[in-house]
Amino acid sequence: MFKTLDIILDLPTNWSTPNHSTMRRHTTSPIISRNPCRNREIMINNYFLFRVAPVLFSASCLLPVSLVLFYKDQRDLARNLTTFLSQYKYISDSYIIEFFTEDLWERLPAQWREVLCGLSFPQIADLLLDTKCQEKRYPSAWPLSLLAFRATAHALSFPRRAGQGGAVDPVEEFLKNHSQSSMLSHIFRKHVKPKKQHEIRKLGSLVKQLCDQTNCEAVVDVGSGQGHLTRFLSFGLGLSVTAIEADQRLVTMATKFDEELRCTLEKEKTRDGPSDLSKSGPSPHHVVGWVNPKASWELFLRQLREAECTAAAPSPLDCSSRKRRRNSAELDQTQAPLATGPEPSALSIPFSVSATTPPPHWSTNSFGCSPHGRHSGELAGQSDKSLVLTGLHACGDLSATLLRHFVECPHVRGITSVACCYMKITTREYPSPPGLVVAPPAPALAPAPQDPLHRPRLFADDSDGCCPGAFGYPMSSWVRGLPGHGLSYKAREGACHAMEDYLERLREGSLLLRTHCYRATLETVIREARPEMRRVGVQTIKKAHLLPFTEYARLGLARLGLPPSLLLEPGRLEAMLKQEARVVVYFSLALLLAPAVETLVLLDRIIYLQENGVKSKLLPLFDPELSPRNFVLVAMKTDC
Repeated sequence: MFKTLDIILDLPTNWSTPNHSTMRRHTTSPIISRNPCRNREIMINNYFLFRVAPVLFSASCLLPVSLVLFYKDQRDLARNLTTFLSQYKYISDSYIIEFFTEDLWERLPAQWREVLCGLSFPQIADLLLDTKCQEKRYPSAWPLSLLAFRATAHALSFPRRAGQGGAVDPVEEFLKNHSQSSMLSHIFRKHVKPKKQHEIRKLGSLVKQLCDQTNCEAVVDVGSGQGHLTRFLSFGLGLSVTAIEADQRLVTMATKFDEELRCTLEKEKTRDGPSDLSKSGPSPHHVVGWVNPKASWELFLRQLREAECTAAAPSPLDCSSRKRRRNSAELDQTQAPLATGPEPSALSIPFSVSATTPPPHWSTNSFGCSPHGRHSGELAGQSDKSLVLTGLHACGDLSATLLRHFVECPHVRGITSVACCYMKITTREYPSPPGLVVAPPAPALAPAPQDPLHRPRLFADDSDGCCPGAFGYPMSSWVRGLPGHGLSYKAREGACHAMEDYLERLREGSLLLRTHCYRATLETVIREARPEMRRVGVQTIKKAHLLPFTEYARLGLARLGLPPSLLLEPGRLEAMLKQEARVVVYFSLALLLAPAVETLVLLDRIIYLQENGVKSKLLPLFDPELSPRNFVLVAMKTDC
């Protein structure tokens, strides 16, 4: 199956752990260079890669040409990552707004500070962050420790582009029109931004291939939002899709867009006759609900099966009357009270379904009635039916929850998981990170009938009553047992930054970069006046980079209810604002570690699947310049 995916996705098929010969071929430069600093870099990099690194790190992990590693190599890479990241926690765990208050610059080694303080913004991009820059021009000789730090951070991180050695794969679909993908039908581009067009086209095709390989026609799209991926899977690729979204407003929008697309299809069918899209699958089911990461897959499926089908069979579309019907519905809403019912938070089910009356063409039953008033045949009343789970940028613990359902539920045959919002992942050290959606209290449900295919849960409650498997990180037993495996909220938040976008800002010398120094200076002003106000959130100030600092500070202090008279003396302010380049350098050092943090989080999930007998592949599916969180973890059960 994976070989087929490699060919279709134009990915290298010889994905194997590189040996020493391939490492030398890909990592060394010409023996002699005209640039003395370049010669020293070659010597240092070679010494580090082949003398120092084999002692500190497994040589097989230094060049991640492949995103598929043998089990031993996966564990070695995880160990190396935890060793490396724990050594530089003082960088990854620091907040740039505390650059002055915590004297972050002085935390760096003196030799680092000496060579980094004079770098221009484009030099920061080329010498520190960019993995593709071949001709590096150093203004001075860098210390071995700094070169080793940079080389290790790059080497231990998964490559963010498809192709050998991270070769650039330009996005050709937007060359003619920057807002319209030339590779996606026009009916799927409406209401969809270019980034999302690129994502649904690539991920939708992958989901369809996975369904073909697993003989599944049913797909559950969790965290479906406005249903852009759902519509492409259903109307474009002919799959039977259930879309789950916690925000009822987004579900209402998705339903509206579904109806618009169906009208467009009807018009085109009348005008042009049958087309490829005329054979599209049934209209998707939209469900308002929240997936509880603490609930078992049995309860999840029970809710999908048992929810009462409340959708009425849709009448034939009369697209010419859509506007008249919409206006009539709006008039009815102004004259009649809203339907009442229990709040979703009061429901005692792990997958909470909205009790409000649904609009036409969608139901509160994930695997219930089809739009034609009959069972569409996914799972309703048929416990042996199979499905594929997908989540496009499933936030926080949601991605981990879907992986657990995939492993433990015998009906889930495959999964494609694109994660995001790593800072919202729960850990033992941070069980309630900011932004975490908490499950409503729910009374216990009657136990589900014993399923002969049920796979027992891998993790039991430990001594303190907290199940290790309930956290979003780490998921695997191996990573959980490694010293220094913990990742702070700040480190995980940093892993969500867009490296490619920041590189562009550095090369352009964008004024946006000054906001780092502005905010760090404002933090100093706030702390000296109100020491208890530490890392307080300041509402975004529009076009802050175009304002003088005094105006920026006045607006920021006002948002906190503080008087503008708190400003420091002009001499101190000027001295701090002159350190803008140092602030950017320090932020870039932390950003250099971000891909390694993301690699560890995703590698932990790969190892978790491997521990449960499931092989997987991590694909850099999206162009990172369009979609920074571009990795998709794809897996299927081998008995398919």
